[in-house]
Amino acid sequence: MKGISILGSTGSIGKQTLDIISRFPERFCIVGLAAGKNITLLKEQILNFKPEIVSIKDKDDAIKLSKELKSESVEILWGEKGAEVVASHTKADLVVSAMVGVSGLKPTLSAIKSRKNVALANKEVLVMAGSILTLEALKNGISLIPVDSEHSALFQALRNSKKEFVKRLILTASGGPFLNLPKEKLADVTPEMALKHPTWHMGRKITIDSATLINKALEIIEARWLFGIEPKYISVWIHPQSIVHSMVEFIDGSIIAQMSIPDMRIPISYAISYPDRLPMDGNYNMSRAFGELSFEDADRGKFPALSLAYDALEEGGTMPAVMNAANEMAVQHFLKGGLKFLNIITVVKQVMDLHKTLTGDSLDEILESDNWARRTAESIISGYEN
Repeated sequence: MKGISILGSTGSIGKQTLDIISRFPERFCIVGLAAGKNITLLKEQILNFKPEIVSIKDKDDAIKLSKELKSESVEILWGEKGAEVVASHTKADLVVSAMVGVSGLKPTLSAIKSRKNVALANKEVLVMAGSILTLEALKNGISLIPVDSEHSALFQALRNSKKEFVKRLILTASGGPFLNLPKEKLADVTPEMALKHPTWHMGRKITIDSATLINKALEIIEARWLFGIEPKYISVWIHPQSIVHSMVEFIDGSIIAQMSIPDMRIPISYAISYPDRLPMDGNYNMSRAFGELSFEDADRGKFPALSLAYDALEEGGTMPAVMNAANEMAVQHFLKGGLKFLNIITVVKQVMDLHKTLTGDSLDEILESDNWARRTAESIISGYEN
């Protein structure tokens, strides 16, 4: 039986992971859970899955949870250190890294250093510290198994193929809810409009990232580190149907694609059961879903976020971390109604232009740059809001 710890158990990926695990009690057991502020849902998860250890963001919530669950044999911790303990639990064979943003960096690194295989749903940790995490993974002999549908597709398509035979990786993107909206109307986009993704049901932050296509920019950086492919060999195609999740083109002209209906349970199930596959019970009308598929090169003029990814990778060092942090701040302010949709990418570029890049060889430098980017973004955003 495979022991699993989940970082971000109350989020979208965490909940879907637990749903899958509940169907296969003979194959998986939950040994640890780490969550943010949703104490009610975490309590329910503890009662249902009986983990040995859990962590929640705030100390007061941990104390409250301990009182409410005093009859349960579960250790309750809090904060970043608590999440790191969950990630390094001795009985965990696999850690699902599904915390949002920078909060998942240290716990994910802790899992790697503890020689745990990691099912990686938090793309930001590789964007911020790809070199550090991949070197640690190699050093400790563990696997980073992608959960993102796009990277799961690439991971599957690359199996049993030598790297020297790869011509390029092709990430697909739905184009988001505003693919065909005239640019002059983007100025009036509200958070409610941006949260209505045409094909995927995801968390709020990633849904906004998909609308600006900076989600795909982050995925370009993630792919560079996961697969060791230079950025110039990573392309993005717009594919509104979200059926082909990504493709690998080989030097002989062959293309291998992974296809499925847009359901995150499919890549999640593959990641937690790898190298096996789980029998999922989806009753899908495949012929109708796969009936009409279209593709086109992503226009960087229309989607300027993509250029930011290539710029960040070319600059290297701490620049990708700065790009990620600035975007997180801009998205937060957009969701609160304090920043226009079109200004999200503008803010990110302004912060990147102001950054004096550090080598990014240490976690301290990366976190220092992350903090700088957040402060700088706040300052820039205040000018838009006033």
